[in-house]
Amino acid sequence: MLEPTSSKAPALRRALGPFAASALLTGTVIGTGIFLVPSTIAREVDSVGLVFLVWTLGALLSLAGTLTYAELGAALPAAGGEYVFLSRAYGPVWGFLFGWQQVVIGKTGSIGAIAIALAIFLGYFLPGLDRPWLAWEAWKLTGLQAVAIGSIALLTAVNYAGVALGGAVQSCLTLLKVAAILALAALVLGSGQGAWSHFQSVPAAEPVRSVGDFLAHFGAAMAAALWAYDGWNNLTLVGAEIRDPHRTIPRVLILGILGVAGLYMLTNLACFYALPLAAVQQSPRVAQDAARLVLGDWGGTALSLAALVSTFATLNGSILVGARIFYAMAGDGLLFRPLAELHPARHTPAKALIAQGLLSSGLVLLLGGDNAAFERMLDYALFGTWGFYGITVLAVIALRRRHPDLPRPYLTLGYPWIPLVFAGVALLFCISIALRRPVETGIGLALLALGLPFYAYRRQRPA
Repeated sequence: MLEPTSSKAPALRRALGPFAASALLTGTVIGTGIFLVPSTIAREVDSVGLVFLVWTLGALLSLAGTLTYAELGAALPAAGGEYVFLSRAYGPVWGFLFGWQQVVIGKTGSIGAIAIALAIFLGYFLPGLDRPWLAWEAWKLTGLQAVAIGSIALLTAVNYAGVALGGAVQSCLTLLKVAAILALAALVLGSGQGAWSHFQSVPAAEPVRSVGDFLAHFGAAMAAALWAYDGWNNLTLVGAEIRDPHRTIPRVLILGILGVAGLYMLTNLACFYALPLAAVQQSPRVAQDAARLVLGDWGGTALSLAALVSTFATLNGSILVGARIFYAMAGDGLLFRPLAELHPARHTPAKALIAQGLLSSGLVLLLGGDNAAFERMLDYALFGTWGFYGITVLAVIALRRRHPDLPRPYLTLGYPWIPLVFAGVALLFCISIALRRPVETGIGLALLALGLPFYAYRRQRPA
């Protein structure tokens, strides 16, 4: 029987200190969401007050998740994150199913979607990237796809060179994106070109929604906000490479998500100061439009560049952490053994990084290179991701019962209610996704089920 963790896999270097870990968390959470999501939320709830309520609830729910993951990450600081937690709490098949979902579509699809978003932002400076370069019947290759694949290859090479280099790149890019967001807020709020009257409630032009209609729109707004906050779990995937993980992981998880929430609130404050609700609802790029209105054309250009840097940082962080899932599973024999091999000089999971890059690039080629492809990849990944979030937080309860002697340098605040509430909300969120996206949900579940025969095959092979 295979061991439930990757204890037999080669050791990784603990090269990520608190600052690099903080940059990794912040950089993978703050990506495209804060630049694209505000208009979606404003359209769904049709009220500035409700917009801020949605962002606040999203922050609280994400904080509940980090409070729980902090205990898991401090107790089991190994490569693979949820893969390790689920294997120890419920058995190896549950860890495998999480890892399989991430390998097939979850993490690889997320990397592909972020790379496409990066190419779309670059298209602001290089018009015509969406034009086909090659076409064959229904399939086409566009400049957006080429840029997306090129960016995946570049950052895979960076992280191949060493986790310290990948962490340093992440730190620099994250500093740039945080500085850009703070500069936007300071310039807009200090310009005197906006109006605080934008925050006042105005009578609705349409009839009052029914309770069911309101809840449906509020749920859609929450889904958008949670996408913007997503990525807080990524830090635990590199638990084996964080220095002093028992202290660093809980602190970075909790303080990091609070810092992200503060930046999101500040950005929304600046955007609504510059633009009235109706303008926010109609704008596909709210932050850029707010900067352009207050600072002129150069402001919009600067914010588009900031969005590009932000997305680049998110892509780098996702590539860095994602390969550790391949590595951990291969170390337990649940994926092909070569994926658990470390580079002899650089101590990175080199073959896992390459495999992840190839799969992500394949999805970019298969699903296309435009906004629709970006949304398709997220739809396929969202249901499984939140399903495993809910199961993972309950692992805190299971591990306390099954492994009471496991060292726990941090204990979940509000146990067991915070894990139970988070798991309940995750269940409701998955039901909402299934009702809104039944086809994508069905495909995601089918892909997950296809992993079981592969699991049985790998279990039968000698260790």
